[in-house]
Amino acid sequence: MRVRQRGVVVTVGIVAMMAATVLAVTMLRPGMAASGPQTAPSAGGFRNVGPAELQQILGSSDPVLVDVHVPNEGYLAGTDARIPYTEVAARIGELPADRDAPIVLYCMSGRMSEIAARRLVDLGYRNVAHLAGGMVAWREAGLPVLSE
Repeated sequence: MRVRQRGVVVTVGIVAMMAATVLAVTMLRPGMAASGPQTAPSAGGFRNVGPAELQQILGSSDPVLVDVHVPNEGYLAGTDARIPYTEVAARIGELPADRDAPIVLYCMSGRMSEIAARRLVDLGYRNVAHLAGGMVAWREAGLPVLSE
C-alpha cells in the first residue's frame, strides 16, 4: 500500500517506534526493571548487569566471578578466576561443571566479557551474566578496582 500524505507516513513511523519500545520492555525477564543496559537481557542468552546490580548479586549470592580481560589491568574483589576471553572454551574445566551455576564475567569495558558470555551460552551454560561497561563502569560508580 502506498501512502501519499507525509503526515500519515510520520504517524505510522511513530507508531512503529512505540510498538518496538513496548515489545522491548515486555521482553525483559520477570522481575527485571526496564532501566537500560544495567539489567537488560541480551540477545545472546546472557544478562547484562551494571555495577549496582553486580554489587547486589555479590552480596546476596555466590556466583563464580571471572575476569576475562586481556591484558590484566586490575580486578574486582572476590574474583574467582582469570581466564582470557579468547580461552574460555579451552579452559572450561576451570568453570563449574553445573551448566546452571551462576557465572558473572567482566573485563575493562564490557566488550570482551560480552564475547566470553556468548561463548559460554554456546557451550550450554544457562545462568551467565556480564558486567556491562566493565571495570570502567565499576570505577565510574565509585567502586574499587584492585591492582596487582
